[in-house]
Amino acid sequence: MPFFGELFVSEILKKPVLDPKGEDLGRVRDMIVVKGEPFPRVSALIVEKKKRFFNLLWTDLNIFNKRIISTKIYSDNLHPYESDEKDLRIVRDIFDKQIVDANGAKVVRVNDVKLEGYNSEAILAAVDVGMRGIMRRLGFERSGEDMMKIFKKHLPYNLISWNYIQPLEPKLTKISLTVPRQMVSELHPADIAEIISQVSHKEGATFFKGLDVETAAEALSELQPDVQAALITGMDTDKAADIIEEMPPDEAADILSDLPVDKAKEILEQIEKEEAEDIQELLSHEEDTAGGLMTNEFIAFAPDMPVRQAIEKFRQDAEEVETVYYIYIIDTDEKLLGVVSLRDLLLAPLDATLSDIMETKLKTVTSDADEVEVAEIISKYNLVAIPVLDNDGFILGIVTIDDVIDRILPPSAKRKRRKV
Repeated sequence: MPFFGELFVSEILKKPVLDPKGEDLGRVRDMIVVKGEPFPRVSALIVEKKKRFFNLLWTDLNIFNKRIISTKIYSDNLHPYESDEKDLRIVRDIFDKQIVDANGAKVVRVNDVKLEGYNSEAILAAVDVGMRGIMRRLGFERSGEDMMKIFKKHLPYNLISWNYIQPLEPKLTKISLTVPRQMVSELHPADIAEIISQVSHKEGATFFKGLDVETAAEALSELQPDVQAALITGMDTDKAADIIEEMPPDEAADILSDLPVDKAKEILEQIEKEEAEDIQELLSHEEDTAGGLMTNEFIAFAPDMPVRQAIEKFRQDAEEVETVYYIYIIDTDEKLLGVVSLRDLLLAPLDATLSDIMETKLKTVTSDADEVEVAEIISKYNLVAIPVLDNDGFILGIVTIDDVIDRILPPSAKRKRRKV
């Protein structure tokens, strides 16, 4: 059956459906959608007559537009419709649902759905998330336009192509949307975190579970501690462990410290031994101390290493480290001897050794130093990172300026680390 042009679903709701002789078969109440290429398509109309519902197949339609809907069949050939949760219906399952605008990186509400003709099918081309969509459903679209003309303005369309939306409700996951999933992965982690924060826990959890591990780990770092804990707690242990393992050890430790003890232990058991030991070591430090702030990911070389070799090795090692501001120089017992900034490394003669260029007048803190003291030292000496030592001078980790800022701002985000 040819379908010409385009229309909005709200424009045909409650419209009569006529048989070949013009007799009334009922009123349109909803539409069933199935997966299609390039977009989902309408497979049937749900028609109501005298409180009975019928399934009218798309292939049985003869004319379909906003003025006339007619069929090739008579009432005797209509099949009763039994409501089925497995069906994806536009009015029941898509109208008024919150979705992610993957192009605009925001959460919006579906006020209407736009259909377009494509190869004799009616496809879901876009969703209307604007005021015009609301007024259309209420029957005031034309009145709204007239009112806007008084102010010499137009009632704007606010449509989002089906290309750019990502479902939030489990119901909508029946429709495959691979392009939006890719686009969501390309969003900034802070944007993804904001989307998760704007919706209900159920919707946020569904959305989060749909992310790939790398994207999920980056987004998780941007969320508030209570949201982090709720999301990870609600996931199966294997997937949660993959995400935690992808994160820097200090951030992973922060999240695990907020989880129920049993859940944290289960996750740690699923993580590679070396990474798990790094995290457990961080968990042993008290909150609000340098040990509680630090990460044990840093780059350290021997003092006799030539600059040329150090640059080559740095390129390899830095891929596995979240933030690198300095190279720490340690002896064979791993005691801290000095520090070399990346600037000094790149400007030094290639045949010089790191001991030739390292700074030995170091500013350091111990692992039990108060976080305020750490922040004051970093601020006073304009440092971007400060090494954390034990009482014997062995380097345990570093506190970066990012760690300090995250701890100080916002205060509501301050977490209470618990040992696991």
